Amino acid sequence: MKKVLVLGAGMVGSAMAIDLSQKFKVTSADISTEALQFLKEKYGIQTVELNVKDKNKLMALLPEFDYVVSAVPGFLGYETLSCIIDAGKNVVDITFMPEDILTLHEKALKNNVTAIVDCGVAPGMPNLIAGYFYERMQIEKFFYMVGGLPKERTFPFEYKAPFSPIDVIEEYTRPARFLQNNILIEKPAMSDAELIHFDGIGTLEAFNTDGLRSLLYTLANIPNISEKTLRYPGHIRLIQALQTAGFFSDKALNVNGVIVKPVEMTNKILFKSWKYEPNEEDFTVMRIIIDGKMEGKQMHIVFDLYDEYDKKTCISSMARTTGYTGTAALNMIHEGLLDKKGVFPPEIIGKSQNCYAYIMNYLKERGIHYKKTES
Repeated sequence: MKKVLVLGAGMVGSAMAIDLSQKFKVTSADISTEALQFLKEKYGIQTVELNVKDKNKLMALLPEFDYVVSAVPGFLGYETLSCIIDAGKNVVDITFMPEDILTLHEKALKNNVTAIVDCGVAPGMPNLIAGYFYERMQIEKFFYMVGGLPKERTFPFEYKAPFSPIDVIEEYTRPARFLQNNILIEKPAMSDAELIHFDGIGTLEAFNTDGLRSLLYTLANIPNISEKTLRYPGHIRLIQALQTAGFFSDKALNVNGVIVKPVEMTNKILFKSWKYEPNEEDFTVMRIIIDGKMEGKQMHIVFDLYDEYDKKTCISSMARTTGYTGTAALNMIHEGLLDKKGVFPPEIIGKSQNCYAYIMNYLKERGIHYKKTES
């Protein structure tokens, strides 16, 4: 039985470890003894306490595994992935790192590594779908909007995070980039807010974030590419107030002789406020819109995703939709559907009919359905 190391035992990392344990011998690594104890006691998954900042310990651990999954916070993602590639291990990465992930491509080639990156719900699935249709039609416009939200709206934020709040803050502070008529446009995050109605959910607020990542460069012939994040109406006004007041600043302050960075303090405070309670229900909603021509015919293609907390497994929707995309990719590597070496964002994977179908079917088997309509 092949051995898999899952780095990160948060909500998403735990869901990935549980899913992979059906086929592989899984070890979960995290700095949190509480998270590791849950996996060990309830699922019998082997665990190891690890701070991935300790590169020596990480590099000493990696050789005994066949595959690695990286589900660490985004600010740790690049260096962690670099270490995994240095160790020569095939890897699936779901971290929302700020660095250009494709700069590790040459290192992956040199070390004979297959690395599938940004492989979550978004970035991830929109990229996969974009790559698939890029090979089969002339795309004129590609747009998606996505959000993961608690079912119960709780004052004041009406939001919970299934991963580190620092990664969410990154979405709210990093300038949003998109393509408009082949021109790269940059706007502040949370700009161009609009209200969108979703059947069965109600009205959500959509706004610009920097989620396109590699899509800005890898699919060169699409002139218009954009994305937005979804939240309950009113959430963004609160976030903008925090930002304007300086709570997201990384400039150190002296507070009664103690040096603190406001963003680090905010992250600590929001971690408790935004943490899902046990068995708290959530949902994930996404809409992907593709306009273009296929065989000379104008096409309007829409994919809709709606997924809920799984009451049987007690796994959150965001953990399911994000994590199972990553575990699908790892299984795909294991089964030999992708044997090329290098760093691959999902849009490159999606160009292959076999890879696209494999991931779509894997998700469908787990009750995650991307409903497609054409007109």
